[in-house]
Amino acid sequence: MELNYKELFDNELEKPLDRIVEDGGFTGIFRTIGVVGDSLSSGEFQAVHEDGKNSYHDLFEYSYGQYIARICGSTVYNFSRGGMTAKEYCETFADYKGFWNPSYACQAYIIALGVNDIHGENFEVGTLDDVDFKNYKNNRKTITGYYAQIIQRLKQIQPRAEFFLMTIPNETRSNEKTEALRQNLYAFAEKFSNTFVLDLYKYGPEYNLEFKSKFFMGGHMNPMGYMFTAKMVVSYIDYIIRHNMAHFKEVGFIGTDLHG
Repeated sequence: MELNYKELFDNELEKPLDRIVEDGGFTGIFRTIGVVGDSLSSGEFQAVHEDGKNSYHDLFEYSYGQYIARICGSTVYNFSRGGMTAKEYCETFADYKGFWNPSYACQAYIIALGVNDIHGENFEVGTLDDVDFKNYKNNRKTITGYYAQIIQRLKQIQPRAEFFLMTIPNETRSNEKTEALRQNLYAFAEKFSNTFVLDLYKYGPEYNLEFKSKFFMGGHMNPMGYMFTAKMVVSYIDYIIRHNMAHFKEVGFIGTDLHG
């Protein structure tokens, strides 16, 4: 009996998370992945002490990025820290950690920022008018300006890399700013080459009380939550690849001058 592989690629009605892959699917074509983000990307756990005070701990081995590494057999770098903002990443953190070093160049990048920018820093989201696409140093100091700077600088390091921009998930704190940033991510996908949106707000579950009772520990995820996030991310990227096969045919040549 002939293998009917076409059903994996020709279903125009398929949504990004209709098919959860357990082996990473086609996400495994990326042998190096960089994850730029905050606590969600860092496997941060919230501990409660006897005096009732909380402490927060980044345990990278529990981050969704490292679950992806184990699922796909890829090398995944945590360019992240709990509480991270796009502003801090650009102004101090990435330089301090050496994350702009070309030795960390990756075939793909997942960028998952915005929560702390909006709910912590609480400054202007901005628009694409804040971005100088020829020189990131001229970007305005808005969330959008800093976010674009990250993409622009990583593209200088690895011009042919693929980018996956993760929206803030659908939760009770969602507001006009989270939606504005979400729309700007789609605008980035139109403006920047090799750029796609992982729209967990639209296609992922709502992070309501029922969801959090299973996948959260305090204000951050528990081990199952980070693993579940990894499954959603690899399944979403697998979906994008399956529906854009010709686009990804030269992934193996990223970082070289070779073309197929």
